[in-house]
Amino acid sequence: MEDSFAFIGLGAMGFGMAGNIRQKMQASATLYVFDINLEACEGFTAKFDQFGPIEIAKSVKEAARNAKVLISSLPSADAVREAYLGDTDCCIRTTRNLERLILDTSTIEPSTARELAKNVSETGVGYYVDTPLSGGPQAAASGKLSFMIGHTKPEESDPMGGRIQHILEMLGDPQKLFWCGRIGAGLTAKISNNYIACSVLLLVAEAMAIGVRGGLDPELLYEVIHNSSGQTFMGDILHTVQKAYPNSNVFPIDLMIKDLALGMMAGKAAEVSPRMAQMAWRIWHEAAENPDVLYLDALKDFKPE
Repeated sequence: MEDSFAFIGLGAMGFGMAGNIRQKMQASATLYVFDINLEACEGFTAKFDQFGPIEIAKSVKEAARNAKVLISSLPSADAVREAYLGDTDCCIRTTRNLERLILDTSTIEPSTARELAKNVSETGVGYYVDTPLSGGPQAAASGKLSFMIGHTKPEESDPMGGRIQHILEMLGDPQKLFWCGRIGAGLTAKISNNYIACSVLLLVAEAMAIGVRGGLDPELLYEVIHNSSGQTFMGDILHTVQKAYPNSNVFPIDLMIKDLALGMMAGKAAEVSPRMAQMAWRIWHEAAENPDVLYLDALKDFKPE
C-alpha cells in the first residue's frame, strides 16, 4: 500500500476524493493537502484528521516533496499549468523521484496533458497520467466515480499500471475504470462525455420547465422521466444535488462553458462539425453574461420552472 499521498485542489470534487484517500490509506501515513483557498484545507482537516495525520502544505512543491502519490483536481487548464509548470513552487520544482505517481483528474486539453507528461518525465519528478473522472460530488464523496485513464490496461509486467489501478479503486468503482491507452486519451474520452452532458442538461431544463409550467408537480414529472425513455444521468443528478449540497457550489456556469469549448476544439480537430455544442455553448455563454444568473451554479441552482 502507498504510504504517502499529496492532494492538490479541495473543491467540489477534490474534497470528497481526498477524504476517501485519507480514510483508505494507512492510518499512520500523512496526507499532504494544498489548495489556494486555505479555508478549504482547514475545513478538510477538521473533518478528516480523525482518520490519520493531515499536513497543510504551503505550495504544490511542498505537498509533492514527501509524497509517493500526487493527485490533482483543478478547475481549468490555467490552474493545472500553474500547479505543474508555474513558478518556483510548482510540481516540477519538487524533489526528483521517478517512482512518484502523478494522477491529474482535471478536465483539460489532451495536448496540455502530453506537455505535462513530457515535463514531468524530463525533470524526473515522477510519472504523470491523465485520469479525468465522471460522477459528480456525491460519487466523489462515496468513492463511486468512473475514470478515463491515459494508460494501457495493467499487466503483470506493468507495476506502474497496477499502482494506478489500486489508487483509482480507492476513489472509484472498479467496474468503471476505463483504460484508454495513452497519455491524453483519457481526456479525449472525458471531453466526448462532457460534450453530451453539458448539452443534455439544457434539454432537461427546458423539458422540466415545459411540464411544470403546464401544471405538473416537479417531483411527479421527475419520476415520469426517470422511469421512461427520457431518463438521463444529468436529469437524475439534478434531482439529488440540491438536497445534498445546499450551501456549496457544485458546477459553476463557467465550467460548462469551458467544457463545451474543449468539446468544440476536439470536434474541429477531428473534422467533426460541433453544431450541438456550439448551440449549447451560446446558451451557457448568454447565462454567463446575465448578471442575475452569472454566479449561480449550473446544477445546484437549477429551477424546474
